[in-house]
Amino acid sequence: MPNKTTRRTFLKRTAGSLLTLLGLSSGGYYYANKIEPSMLGIEQIKIEHSLIPKSFDGIKMIQFSDTHIGFQYTLSQFKKLANRINQIKPDIILFTGDLMDEPNKFKEINQLLPILENLHAPLGKFCIFGNHDHGGYGSDLYRNIMEEAKFEVLLNQSSPIRLMDGSRIYLLGIDDAMLGQPDLLAALQNVPNHHFTILLSHAPDLADNALEYPIDWQLSGHSHGGQVKLPFIGALIKPPFAQKYPEGLYTLGTEQKLTLYVNRGIGTTRLPFRFLSKPELTIFTLKSEKA
Repeated sequence: MPNKTTRRTFLKRTAGSLLTLLGLSSGGYYYANKIEPSMLGIEQIKIEHSLIPKSFDGIKMIQFSDTHIGFQYTLSQFKKLANRINQIKPDIILFTGDLMDEPNKFKEINQLLPILENLHAPLGKFCIFGNHDHGGYGSDLYRNIMEEAKFEVLLNQSSPIRLMDGSRIYLLGIDDAMLGQPDLLAALQNVPNHHFTILLSHAPDLADNALEYPIDWQLSGHSHGGQVKLPFIGALIKPPFAQKYPEGLYTLGTEQKLTLYVNRGIGTTRLPFRFLSKPELTIFTLKSEKA
């Protein structure tokens, strides 16, 4: 515990000093600590592919990630986020990991659970493990919370999304790269050929591995978009497995292509700052390329 406290104090001091050195002074410090972390950017992305059945045209998925509840992000803020998600009326809800900052120390699970339960999506709610969901012996705690809230936990496995006409696409989820055991082969085991696939992987840099498999899209989080970005310098905080793909949309491969989207997340961790990397909800709309 002393080492952890010392490290966190050091990181806070480093960030404060950096902002001051850059001439942002107290106003910049306040903005990065209080204002930008409470903002919300809503990104809209079209997922268009020939393997998407025509009946899926217009299906809407929402991704949220990295809430880190209990560090800087509060239950009150999370409730407002959940209300905003429900207002958008998604067909599918995707959570890509790191629900609580320290699961085994979080004391308000009885208040968190109803918020998660009240998220509505007629075609399902799905989630995967992030490194903080495993941290502090939190693995079982996280799984129990999400399953009780009617999320399907995808741990190296797949789940079909079926419509009334029998058409389907497949969601895959793998374990966290830092503290878990991701297994793409296991996740693909029950997925038939020639079906559209979306992989949920907390760690974006695993896209280089996913490119070797029949996976069409990957949705990730973990990076917080760098959390603190500076003009001409870029992201200052890039965690392991988010070094290569820190934010936004990427197309990988030549003959076999994979599209990766990296969500900036909602909360903060280690440093209670966001600068030029505001929190994000992502809305994906599916569309078939077929005429």
